Amino acid sequence: MRLRNIPGSREAIAGSEFVVHEDVMREKRGHWDEVFGNDHPLYLEIGMGKGRFITELALQNPGCNYAGIEKYSSVLLRALEKRSSLPQLTNLLFLRMEAEDITEVFAEGEVAGIYLNFSDPWPKDRHAKRRLPSRQFLARYDRILQPGGRVEFKTDNQDLFAFALEEAAAAGWRVDAYTRDLHHDAEMVRGNIMTEYEERFSAQGNPICKAVLSRG
Repeated sequence: MRLRNIPGSREAIAGSEFVVHEDVMREKRGHWDEVFGNDHPLYLEIGMGKGRFITELALQNPGCNYAGIEKYSSVLLRALEKRSSLPQLTNLLFLRMEAEDITEVFAEGEVAGIYLNFSDPWPKDRHAKRRLPSRQFLARYDRILQPGGRVEFKTDNQDLFAFALEEAAAAGWRVDAYTRDLHHDAEMVRGNIMTEYEERFSAQGNPICKAVLSRG
């Protein structure tokens, strides 16, 4: 269960230099190179949780910029705690926002790639459009991704993974690679960075699914 109500979390986020706030993020749509101070490729993690994955990714790839998107203040606070201990990390910023609003924050072709890790499965059928690999979200990603941009999706939820593959096909996206057991796939596991959820689920014996999607 995600933490949602840590007292003072909103105030801490509001005062953090590592968070791009709503008024600025919308104003900088199409100009994220100005936010980071360079024209390096920009990657997003949508629903970043406590930030382990994107923080490690930013550490490993100083020639890229990363924006972590999270809507829960108390979870974002945990990511900020990690970020604050790494003053040398200049290529990672956080946004507290709803994923549905990404096309209002990022312009057409502004994003090099998107990561979706252990997203909420929204199991009820009436909530299917809220799932991050749904065709509705794929349409949003299509608008902001550069030509050749990819979406990388990981989950331990087999039903959500099957849904993601079906939605990709229905939306005209290519499935460039996929596996239903990432940690036993020598090719796809190469360079894998585990999230907190991934470490927990795999330790419980749950196979991790991964798909790499690109626009058709």
